[in-house]
Amino acid sequence: MGHYSKEDIYKLMDENDVTFIRLQFTDITGMMKNVAITKNQLKKALNNQCVFDGSSLDGFARDAESDMCLHPDRDTFTMLPWRPTHDGVARFICDVYSPEGEPYDGDPRRILKKEMKKAEELGIEFNVGPECEFFLFEMDDYGRPTTQTRDTAGYFDLGSIDIGGDIRREICLTLESMGFEVEASHHEAAVGQHEIDFKYDTALKTADNIMTFKMAVKSMAKASGGYATFMPKPRSDVSGSGMHLHMSLMRDGKNLFDGPDDPSGNGLSETAYRFMAGLLAHARALTAVCNPTVNSYKRLASGYEAPVHITWSCRNRSPLIRIPSSRGKGARIEFRSPDPSANPYLMLACCLAAGLDGVEKKMTPSPATDCDLFDLPDEKISEMGIETLPLSLIDAMEALKSDPVIANVLGEHALHNFLLEKEREWARYTRAVTDWEIENYLQKY
Repeated sequence: MGHYSKEDIYKLMDENDVTFIRLQFTDITGMMKNVAITKNQLKKALNNQCVFDGSSLDGFARDAESDMCLHPDRDTFTMLPWRPTHDGVARFICDVYSPEGEPYDGDPRRILKKEMKKAEELGIEFNVGPECEFFLFEMDDYGRPTTQTRDTAGYFDLGSIDIGGDIRREICLTLESMGFEVEASHHEAAVGQHEIDFKYDTALKTADNIMTFKMAVKSMAKASGGYATFMPKPRSDVSGSGMHLHMSLMRDGKNLFDGPDDPSGNGLSETAYRFMAGLLAHARALTAVCNPTVNSYKRLASGYEAPVHITWSCRNRSPLIRIPSSRGKGARIEFRSPDPSANPYLMLACCLAAGLDGVEKKMTPSPATDCDLFDLPDEKISEMGIETLPLSLIDAMEALKSDPVIANVLGEHALHNFLLEKEREWARYTRAVTDWEIENYLQKY
């Protein structure tokens, strides 16, 4: 992907025999949506004249203001390599506008752009590198996804038992053909679980890449006869999938987190500590956005090393924030609670706002916690004054409502729609009768 003019787009369409174009955008819950058009509608699309009905989509317009316009970001043009090479398919990621040409308040991509603009006014660029985990499962005889896998591999195991390795290889090759710089891929801790890491970039590019990554992984898995899921905790007997975020701030090519004179020896600047303090201060509200499903909290509370304690460390992975060993230009902090069900645009917008709030208010983080919190009883952790993240979606929503900094990032319109969708999800969950209840209560009572 590059910087494309309209003329560049027409040329690329001809060179790649493109007939169909997908105009993609993301709803408030983080689901990718799209409208497909043919090549003869390209001029209309590039002139921002493609209209869709937003009233039927989660978190979008009310019936009285349902028409929405898609404005393609030309720089996101890319081929979809898993589609046919003849009469090929390309895509644009789009921003959502009103028919009057105003940016739509409920567009998650716009919300991230707005926070990035605030940072840019301070001369700051927000860079993020994600670690994306997912599961590869088998389909049943009817083509429906299961949670079964013949994979028996574990963390970093070799190809002889990592039967998902071939699919992971094809995913990496596909991503590279779409302009990704894939840095690493490997089998994760659970059977059927994988991780692919791509290079950090600015927050908007990273959020776009996460959405593209999910689409590519699911498409390549399906083409191989399997199924990929980014559900945080699809099986109760193994670890869940996270999406750790490596963050840094740049100004004029300098990493603002680099602190060679750090008296603690951690190699972090004062700005880095303040940014980290902001993340910690707003961690409970951030959880609603970074862990936005009922299932997210099965991962956090599972006992499989997902972080729940609001503290930081350079020496172990149990706290919420870890400081990787990289120093100098590579200095960064790793935020470990997010999971791949999060809407990446909202997640990065809120993380940026939280960190910059810490910088602006000159916050100081609590002392590092270098002991392994997973091995300590709850009473001891409480004595140490360490808070925990919300452990249910409903508690996370309450934390979001009570944090004006994070709530203001979403804005009144998007916040209302986000909470409405999550409240509906929680209500459906609390009314559902689960297999666990049948197994434990049906005969007993």
